[in-house]
Amino acid sequence: MELTIKIIQFFLCFTILVGIHELGHFFMARLFRIRVDKFYIFFDFDPWFSLFKFRRGHTEYGLGWLPLGGYVKIAGMIDESMDKEQLRQPVQPWEFRAKPAWQRFLVMIAGVVMNIVLAIAIYCGICYAWGDTYFSNADARWGYAFNETGLRLGFENGDRFVSVDGQSVDDPMEVLNALLITENDRTVVVERGGEQVALTLPLNELIAMRQERSYENLFALWQPFIIDSVVAPGAAALRRGDEIVAIRTPDGQNYGQLQFRDSRALLKLHAGDTLRFTLLRDGAPVELDLPVSDEGTLGVLTLNPYTPRTRHYTFWQSIPAGFRKAGRTIASYWQQLKLIAQPKTELYKEVGGFLSIGSIFPGSWNWQDFWAKTAFLSIILAVMNILPIPGLDGGHAIFTFWEMITGRKVSDKVLEVAQYIGLLLILALLLYANGNDIYRFFIK
Repeated sequence: MELTIKIIQFFLCFTILVGIHELGHFFMARLFRIRVDKFYIFFDFDPWFSLFKFRRGHTEYGLGWLPLGGYVKIAGMIDESMDKEQLRQPVQPWEFRAKPAWQRFLVMIAGVVMNIVLAIAIYCGICYAWGDTYFSNADARWGYAFNETGLRLGFENGDRFVSVDGQSVDDPMEVLNALLITENDRTVVVERGGEQVALTLPLNELIAMRQERSYENLFALWQPFIIDSVVAPGAAALRRGDEIVAIRTPDGQNYGQLQFRDSRALLKLHAGDTLRFTLLRDGAPVELDLPVSDEGTLGVLTLNPYTPRTRHYTFWQSIPAGFRKAGRTIASYWQQLKLIAQPKTELYKEVGGFLSIGSIFPGSWNWQDFWAKTAFLSIILAVMNILPIPGLDGGHAIFTFWEMITGRKVSDKVLEVAQYIGLLLILALLLYANGNDIYRFFIK
């Protein structure tokens, strides 16, 4: 069932993104009275079949059988359909090639613009409907627990973030983003034992962390063992709010700086024993000898001391908030593309295809999460399409922009060759990305 929900979310998201993108080209073409021969969600690839189609006016609308994108076939334009026969005919006033360069340029970038507009609209809607929920670094009273990579970088359990490269930290996820998306060393200041300690994290180690994917669970909130209520007579001496900070076993071993899960594991090892617990009660240390049940439990319920914060927005406040979220996402993704393009980082190995995209959706339905991921993927689609690669919108736009600057139109022959090269590049990228997925999910 979880897989089914993932697949449904993926195809619904993809259909929305492709449909909005192609509607941008379609509406801009029609605005300039350019004839659109076909409007398709997904590809049909003649002489193959369409799942359904109908004709209205000069345009055939349909749903293709291959869910790898979509297209509008604009009359008089060299595109992925590679319809050379139409281009051999005399130029007609309703064709793309008959229009001035500035109109053709706007038609080319309209799909990208629509994806950006969609992302902004979704982010505005999310801010208005759900607000912006996050955990504040100021609430991390016990600091964070770090995985092996974090400890190797110089962090210590219990550290609390103060700043990254001089910028104060509010949302701790800002720290992870800064460590993953960087072209330089990072300086992270942490609070440790009441003092501030500066850590310099070398770029080569940050790149290695990303290559090894050891940034997953790099840090997490320290989970203290705080008593909420007592449910067994043996723990009657405990009170609500007591924080267990150390445990001494019968053999004299003293275990301190334990998270709740570590304490629970220790109790399991000493089922039936009586242990000495050091706890903080109203800020003062207290020692108690308490029995552990035969099941390895203390007989208490614990308290979660953390509560996420939510920024709420009015309708008018949600609009600039949505623009800011879209702007930050575009800047972050562009920075990631720059890093991937640098061979020394070897981050091109992270490039994924449809399985990677589908895997980001959860196995249960959550509208807020679905729309957030749709907005993010809409920005990815926009940024990828605006790249100056023949066959993509950016490739078409760059030739038209050249014509606008120089006044010289690029020949149809050059555009045709460029289109073939672009299609080969795109096909190679698709094969590489989806090959990475197959290796990552089924072989590695």
